[in-house]
Amino acid sequence: MYKTIVVHVDASARLAARVEAAARLAIANDAHLVGVAPTGLSAFMFPLSAMDAGMPPIAFPIEEIRAEAERSLDLFDGYARRAGVDAPERLLVDEEIGAGLCLRARYADLLVIGAPLDGAPGPLGHHDVSGYVLLNCARPVLVVPAAGTIGPIGQRVTVAWNGSVEAVRAVTSALALLQGAAQVDLVVAGKNDRPDLHGEQPGADIALYLARHGVKVDVSVIQGGDDDGEALLSFAAEKGSDLIVMGAFGHSRVREFVLGGATRTALRSSPIPLWMAH
Repeated sequence: MYKTIVVHVDASARLAARVEAAARLAIANDAHLVGVAPTGLSAFMFPLSAMDAGMPPIAFPIEEIRAEAERSLDLFDGYARRAGVDAPERLLVDEEIGAGLCLRARYADLLVIGAPLDGAPGPLGHHDVSGYVLLNCARPVLVVPAAGTIGPIGQRVTVAWNGSVEAVRAVTSALALLQGAAQVDLVVAGKNDRPDLHGEQPGADIALYLARHGVKVDVSVIQGGDDDGEALLSFAAEKGSDLIVMGAFGHSRVREFVLGGATRTALRSSPIPLWMAH
């Protein structure tokens, strides 16, 4: 079960959809909902001028940034209560956005963020928050798409399977949700070029594992082509899925986060939420 759910709170237009999705999961699991609003102001910014009286004051509009975060938390509180959450918790954090979210997620069961919005600049010129979070969060991450209406989550689920550590983490973290799903479709995309991971029959071993946990699952093997991400999204659409469970693949390089092809495609193009783990 998921007893503490953290949701990223900011001033974006998709805040309402993100909070409503998080609230729906919190109510379904009788969980505590925490709205976290990182300001983007790292603690390392503050002591510099105090250490040297000759240094000019920090130019960041600190109070204005904090005030905007508080306004976003006010919106979070209203959205959560209208969705049926009785006592949402609000938390303002002076920290870089990705780092602040990952820190708070350590003490939760799930972190809810939004997919990146095209052309939307990050606060203080911040790097790609979603990429950072997916590759650094110690908990599973629910990514709410950048457009569209979010309905029920977890009734009809597509599970992407390739035998990797990331896929294992995604599936096991979503196990309680999968146990309550009406339909679970596990899909193996691409060629069976790693029999050490897939076994003689791709998907059979993980399907047996899930069945032993009370999850009724159907297994499909599809040809992924040049972009397994596109094949995965097409499969989920055909099945009428409301959620995709998948591993998040990629690596970081000096404040740049290089996501794998299928991860990048799903993050950019999925019309339904993604349950991801790295």
